[in-house]
Amino acid sequence: LRDNRIELVRASWHELSISVSDVSLSDEGQYTCSLFTMPVKTSKAFLTVLGVPEKPQITGFTSPVMEGERMQLTCKTSGSKPAADIRWFKNDKEVKDVKYLKEEDANRKTFTVSSTLDFLADRNDDGAVVSCRVDHESLNSTPQIAMQVLEIHYTPLVKIISSNSWPEEGQSIILTCESKGKPVPEPVLWTKDGGELPDPERMVVNGRVLSISFLNKTDNGTYRCEAKNPIGRNSTEYVLIVHDVFNTLLPTTVIPSLTTATVTTTVVLTASTTTSATAISARDPNALAGQTGPDHALIGGIVAVVVFVTLCSIILLGRYLARHKGTYLTNEAKGAEDAPDADTAIINAEGSQVNAEEKKEYFI
Repeated sequence: LRDNRIELVRASWHELSISVSDVSLSDEGQYTCSLFTMPVKTSKAFLTVLGVPEKPQITGFTSPVMEGERMQLTCKTSGSKPAADIRWFKNDKEVKDVKYLKEEDANRKTFTVSSTLDFLADRNDDGAVVSCRVDHESLNSTPQIAMQVLEIHYTPLVKIISSNSWPEEGQSIILTCESKGKPVPEPVLWTKDGGELPDPERMVVNGRVLSISFLNKTDNGTYRCEAKNPIGRNSTEYVLIVHDVFNTLLPTTVIPSLTTATVTTTVVLTASTTTSATAISARDPNALAGQTGPDHALIGGIVAVVVFVTLCSIILLGRYLARHKGTYLTNEAKGAEDAPDADTAIINAEGSQVNAEEKKEYFI
């Protein structure tokens, strides 16, 4: 061997060793060791030289990329022998759906390997790190990596957050408009029912925050928050419903009213009977002063008393009429039978009745 890179390390009757520095692909081949004895002894060895892949490069990226555009990133490495393996990662998560291409170099010994990652740009990919990793046995488990940070521009994403989930009259509410976009959205625009805010004194806008104090029913409506950037604009709505003030009433105990009825009946043994009834209703002084509506217990008591008094009066009057027979004469008029004519008989009968003794009977 006539090469300055080859050096004899050890030579003896039993061993012959050489070293090769700055190894290249041209050093690959079969090496023969001969021992000049009688007979001559020889030994052969094949030297395989690995081609170390070059550092990979990512091409096809333009910045910025609009959301929805198709991106094709290509990772390429050359000089590997055998062909290197390329793998894609997005934020340390491997991407499987890629295209792989292997080409033989002009020296017909090494290979150029490329891989293409094809995807649609999404706002969630903004700021993501895409990496291309080359694995090869010559790298001693230390892969070569190329990285690219994605920059995706997209329209604003808008969301309204309310500070009060159940707004009531007299309360306050704060509506916060959160907008996220790239580039950063301009100051948001607040509107109500498609027009300007009707009461600027109570409806105060501070940046992205809308504050409404002393809520009332006129504040009901649809509030819109709109944000825009050079890519486009977006908006969202919040429907405000102001509820009546909710009063929590303590449990109450209804005390029934006390009803007292006094009945007085007077019977006179004459041609008429007098019945009087007086109903006195007295409320419990401890009853609730704020109680409204008819007192059914009181009305029922009064009706019962009136019916009772009426029945008693009818019974007493019936018994009186049944027993009272009136007054009548027990002796007939005398002297009228001897009168010469009718006129004289009448005069004699009247005189007899004047002096006649009256007999009366009473049934009690």
